[in-house]
Amino acid sequence: MTIQELLEKMPCRTSGDLQKTVTGITYDSRKVKAGSVFVCLVGSRTDSHAFAAQAAADGACAIVTQHDIAPVSCAEIRVKDTREALALLSAAWFGHPAKQLKVIGVTGTKGKTTSTYMIHSILEAAGIPTGIIGTIGTVVGSQVIKTNNTTPESYDIQKFMHMMVEAGCKACVLEASSIGLRDHRVDGFSFDIGLFTNFSEDHIGGLEHKDMQEYMACKALLFQKCRLGIINVDDANWQGITAGHTCTLSTYGFRKEAQLRAENDCLISKPGYLGVGFDLCGSMRGHVQVDISGRFNVYNALGAVAVCQQFGVSLADVRRGLDTVKVKGRVEPVPVPGNYTLLIDYAHNAVSMQNILSTLREYHPRRLVCLFGAGGNRPKLRRYEMGEMSGKLADLSVITADNSRDENVMDILADIEVGLHKTVGKYVVIPDRKEAIRFCLDNAQEGDVIVLAGKGHEDYQEIKGVKYPFDEREVVREILMAEGKLPAESL
Repeated sequence: MTIQELLEKMPCRTSGDLQKTVTGITYDSRKVKAGSVFVCLVGSRTDSHAFAAQAAADGACAIVTQHDIAPVSCAEIRVKDTREALALLSAAWFGHPAKQLKVIGVTGTKGKTTSTYMIHSILEAAGIPTGIIGTIGTVVGSQVIKTNNTTPESYDIQKFMHMMVEAGCKACVLEASSIGLRDHRVDGFSFDIGLFTNFSEDHIGGLEHKDMQEYMACKALLFQKCRLGIINVDDANWQGITAGHTCTLSTYGFRKEAQLRAENDCLISKPGYLGVGFDLCGSMRGHVQVDISGRFNVYNALGAVAVCQQFGVSLADVRRGLDTVKVKGRVEPVPVPGNYTLLIDYAHNAVSMQNILSTLREYHPRRLVCLFGAGGNRPKLRRYEMGEMSGKLADLSVITADNSRDENVMDILADIEVGLHKTVGKYVVIPDRKEAIRFCLDNAQEGDVIVLAGKGHEDYQEIKGVKYPFDEREVVREILMAEGKLPAESL
């Protein structure tokens, strides 16, 4: 492919030889090779236009810019916005893979990750191979690729969708964050379906959004990029989210006017299974159960069903998908041999701690045990608040290490104790996280719910700049094996 062919239909001004062969596209100057097209991105800390001359010297055949640079020895492509250009160029480079997939975008303040996994689980149950791009990583078949952002850069999204097409996927479900929408990471293709979960205050300040109005406007962009928008009409902000929409709208919720409704929701509690059940009404009818705790997951499940209806799935597919869905690190059940429930969750601040512990309280456990720590190199206030929240809501807090980073773990635990001392909650201090988990397993009682909070999908502990392997699922299995409570074939 030549530069000229790569630029087909892309608005730009050019100079230099456009007939040279392109060997790749990169937005990282350190990855420039002979024949690369180097796209200069303007970031909050770095403007990579400063590296244009070096990229040309390293063999780039073209430099994509949005403002003036010193003359270079290769072609220059001037565009209005290099982030938008990166998306368009990447789509062309990978052969527009979205045209061979049904692409679903999920946006909202909460529930994006859970909703994507529910959609994936239902479609897979219906025999529709589906890939995922989101917070926990990119899923292509049995392969899981770690990513740094909820919504990766546009080049990576196109690369992943190309991989999905090559692997035989028919659909892709993608978490469309407000930052990803704002920064053109999902430009260069159209979504077949956009799903809105909910909207509340988040991501305000710093390098994110200046105010709630901007945050909402960025979320709303999804519904100018999709053919069908599926909307939670119970959320008070749904009309703001759909302002300026260019798509057809479909609705879900508990309201009678919703096209797909939920009724008669209930909690389901048994050892190893804390879920919800409800009746589907309206455009699909029947009772379903979800193997994820919390009444709010009725909304996530309802939105997922509304999406999957567009693929012609059956009620049996929906039931099978929702009853077996697992989301790594999101109130994730871990098999244990006793009559208690062990969960892993990503809760790592006071708000998320309150959400998970309040949710689990609704299941009336004999005891609610919360194991958690706090990250190093982070505000002390977060630690005080987490300690206070666990002290108020848990029957027993087990405080231990998390990612201590450059701090002494004992100093972090002392800060958590400040918050705990504001309550009458019982707690123990066990600095070594593996030993803290062992304590929880050895002292579990029938009817207990134990949540290992803070790590979630992470499979490491960061200490003094080094990331050490630490997957809590594996740690639990190792402890149970060593104590003879789990057969060897379970490992």
